[in-house]
Amino acid sequence: MATVRKHYDFSKARKNPYAKRLKKQVTMRLDQEVLAYFRALAEESSISYQTLINLYLRDCAENQKRLKMAWRPAKQKRSA
Repeated sequence: MATVRKHYDFSKARKNPYAKRLKKQVTMRLDQEVLAYFRALAEESSISYQTLINLYLRDCAENQKRLKMAWRPAKQKRSA
């Protein structure tokens, strides 16, 4: 059985070179259909749906994909 040291020497330690690549937890609201799509892909590929969403968004960011949208301003109600 291994024993736990009371003190550790970190004087020669170095920063984690992968620290910049660590993921950050965020809360997102997704449509049911979008979630169902990625969950179905997850079952087919044996990769978690969160990882698939992250991979898709990373691909969009790396390739600077832009969503084609046309927003229309909301109609203003007239006062009588």
